[in-house]
Amino acid sequence: MTDGLKTRLDELVGRYNVPEFADNDPVGFPRSFSDKADIEISSLLTSTIAWGRRPMILRNAERMHALLGHEPAQFVLHGDIEAVGDDNIHRTFFGRHLRYYLRGLRELYRRYGSLEDFAVAVGAPQSEAPSWVVADALGRLLADANAECPLDGPNRCLPADMKTTALKRFNMALRWLVRDDGIVDIGCWTALKPSQLYIPLDVHSAGTARALGLLDRRANDRRAVEELTANLRRLNPDDPTVYDFALFGAGIAGEIPRD
Repeated sequence: MTDGLKTRLDELVGRYNVPEFADNDPVGFPRSFSDKADIEISSLLTSTIAWGRRPMILRNAERMHALLGHEPAQFVLHGDIEAVGDDNIHRTFFGRHLRYYLRGLRELYRRYGSLEDFAVAVGAPQSEAPSWVVADALGRLLADANAECPLDGPNRCLPADMKTTALKRFNMALRWLVRDDGIVDIGCWTALKPSQLYIPLDVHSAGTARALGLLDRRANDRRAVEELTANLRRLNPDDPTVYDFALFGAGIAGEIPRD
C-alpha cells in the first residue's frame, strides 16, 4: 500500500463522506431518530432493503417506516405485527418478510433490551468477524421466533450461508451504528470499535477497489470483503470503513478508470 494511494483515498473521503452525499442515502432514515432502539431497528430494516436503485430504496424505505407509524421501537414492542399486509415492500421483500423480521425483533428487544446488548451476549466484541457472528445469531433468533409461522420461500431478511456471504447490508447497518464520525454515521454503539468493522461491499465499491489494486478476488463474496478490509486496515487501522463512501461514490461517478 503506497502513500499515494492513501492520499488519493483520503481525498475521496473528503469529497464523499459529507452530509450532502448522505442526504440521498438510506442512512438518512436511522439518522432521523434520537432513541437508540429506533436507530437500531431502522438501521436493520432500512439496510435490509438497500439494494437496487437509490431512489427506489428511499421511496420504499419511507413506505416501510410509515407502516411502523414512524416509531420503529414502539411498533416492534407493542404494534400489531400481524396487521402488516402482504403487499410488496421492495423488490423481492414483501410484507411476510417484514412480519417475520418484526416478530424476531420483538423477541430480541424483550429478552435483551437492545441490539447492542444482543451483540455483546453472542460474543461479537471478542470475534474477529463480529458482523457475521451477530447476523448468524440474529438469523437463528428470527427462525426460533417464527417457529409457528415459518416463511414460505426464500428468507429475504438475512443471508443463509454465513460462510460465503459478503453480508453487505448488515455490514452497512453496523457501520451506521458503530462509526461516530459526526458527519454521516450515527455511532450509538460502544461495544464494537470502528477497527472491527468490515466494508459493505457492493458492485460500485468492489469495482473501484479492483481498479485501485485494493482487491484481486473477482467474486463479491466474504473472502473479497475480508481481502479488501485487510488492505484498508493497512491504510487506516483504526477506521478502515471510512473509505466506504469514497469507494462507493467514486464508483457511481465513474471517477476511477477501469481496465
